[in-house]
Amino acid sequence: MTIGHNGGPALEGATGWKRHCWKAAREALLPVLPIEVVRLRVRRAAELGLDYRTYASVRAQTGHDVVAFLFSSNALRVSAQRPAAPALVTGKLQEVKAGLMGLAVAPLSSGAMAAANPVLGEAHPAPYALARWAEARAAIRAALGRLPGDGVVLVGDHGLEAEWCAAGRLAGYLPAERYFGG
Repeated sequence: MTIGHNGGPALEGATGWKRHCWKAAREALLPVLPIEVVRLRVRRAAELGLDYRTYASVRAQTGHDVVAFLFSSNALRVSAQRPAAPALVTGKLQEVKAGLMGLAVAPLSSGAMAAANPVLGEAHPAPYALARWAEARAAIRAALGRLPGDGVVLVGDHGLEAEWCAAGRLAGYLPAERYFGG
């Protein structure tokens, strides 16, 4: 038996009754939400600028609603040469009904990012891309302040930024192209 195996029968080549039983057992584990709750969650996903599937997966992982987004300057297409986010990005962010914070990746300063992007509630320095785990965690926690990490989704544009999600114990990570739609 391999690690992670539950000891149940192998389903390779299984047909008929065995497959039906395992499928029914799996479906019985998933909660069935009342239609009113689903409608509320679909509406909340739209308020956050997320598709329902993404929002539902964050809710399922954390058990909490999304209260804020943490955007890296890379995700917002902001740099020291262009400190303001493109109109497409700011247009979407103005409609989001949640807290919006920024992480300014060096050499961009957090002050320049906040001044040029008033849609963000606040901006903080991002952890160094190759920072040690403790340093990344401290920078993310400082940016969050009193917000619960499991209620904040990180939107980034670099593979190394995804690690900040785990370091800060955040609700999840979304690539910028998925959040902003290409």
